[in-house]
Amino acid sequence: MTDAPATIADASASRSKGSLLEKDARTKKRNAAETRFKAYGIIAIGIGLAFLAALVFSIVRNGVPAFTQTYVTVPITLEAETLDPEGNRDPADISGVMTFAYSPLIQQGLQTALEEAGVETDMSASDLTKMLSSSAENTVRQRVVSNPDLIGETEEFRLLASSRVDGYLKGRVERADLERDRNLDAAHLDIVDQLQEAGVVSRTFNMDFILGTDASDNRPEQAGIGASMLGSFFMMLVVLALALPIGVAASIYLEEFAPKNKFTDLIEVNISNLAAVPSIVFGILGLAAFIQFAGLPQSAPLVGGLVLTLMTLPTIIISTRASLKSVPPSIRDAALGVGASPMQAVFHHVLPLAAPGILTGTIIGLAQALGETAPLLLIGMVGFIASNYPEGVASGFLDPNSAMPAQIYEWAKRADPAFYERAWGGIIILLVFLLSMNLLAIILRRRFERRW
Repeated sequence: MTDAPATIADASASRSKGSLLEKDARTKKRNAAETRFKAYGIIAIGIGLAFLAALVFSIVRNGVPAFTQTYVTVPITLEAETLDPEGNRDPADISGVMTFAYSPLIQQGLQTALEEAGVETDMSASDLTKMLSSSAENTVRQRVVSNPDLIGETEEFRLLASSRVDGYLKGRVERADLERDRNLDAAHLDIVDQLQEAGVVSRTFNMDFILGTDASDNRPEQAGIGASMLGSFFMMLVVLALALPIGVAASIYLEEFAPKNKFTDLIEVNISNLAAVPSIVFGILGLAAFIQFAGLPQSAPLVGGLVLTLMTLPTIIISTRASLKSVPPSIRDAALGVGASPMQAVFHHVLPLAAPGILTGTIIGLAQALGETAPLLLIGMVGFIASNYPEGVASGFLDPNSAMPAQIYEWAKRADPAFYERAWGGIIILLVFLLSMNLLAIILRRRFERRW
């Protein structure tokens, strides 16, 4: 009996041999594992941020030059005997003068600009005009046609420089690159340097890149993304007008009213599968259904909007159903308990509370549709040069046009580096739209979000 207390005391002493303030081997091992896991997470975040920084740097470095353009200021004498031989200032007669008639006037004006700048050269007048864009004649003609009173006067025109000259001033074109160039050589660049010092050649902000239309392969310096932005806008109107009501209505029925059976289970599985279908499949479907079967105009924003609606519907339905599920069942029970019908409970109580999530899902779906390219390739909204803006709302939906991602793809595959530069600039504009739409989704969610 006397040995029992001693045994208990010895056991207690052995258990209390280690202090609680001292970490044993297993604790140290567990803490080391946690430290390593945190380090792995920090390293992963660092790698992700490094790639993101490299991407942003590449986009900004390659795309920002597209927002500036090189111009040449040329004093041109608009000779009346060439542009208005009848002397009656009739707009019909003036507009009948072909573009090539303006070429000698531009050549003479360019020689005058060189003389005023003190630049001496033995180069012929036709060779000098290679420093200008091939759109120079049309630029002068349009201004004269719109203002016939300029005929007989000497007027200064800011004409676009050629893509080679523009690339040289931006550092995109080197002198060594012109050794095999048939349009420009080192002598032209010497003249450009002198004209730049004299202020005749200058780089300014290029608003035409944002508001202009696409150009042909021999006029990359004139290409703009404005018409494509408008095409994307009309497509998004179609997507918003169709995908939002159809998607929300389908979600409400499936979540609140549809019976739980094999048929509705099949519908839900198909909706989930459609959300994972490659977007180019929707383009093939749109080509077959809307163009070949329904006979809608090819390359029209209306068709593009219908195709993107099919692609966006699963995203909106899934996000809307998730928002409806997030509303507590007590809201429905309380509404039904005070005498509301199931329809009133959904539309008067559940739907307003789920609206933030629905709006967020819709905007994210629209942003995803805005950046899609593959479906548009199948319906012909690429490779088309929109030379003019739509004349009205109906024209905006039905006339052939392009979209921002398709236009960027088209520029990226062209040979001239000036188009490649504009592709980067178009990416900046597209990212601005996408970031704005995602920011709007975040603001709406935080503005209307409620917690229970």
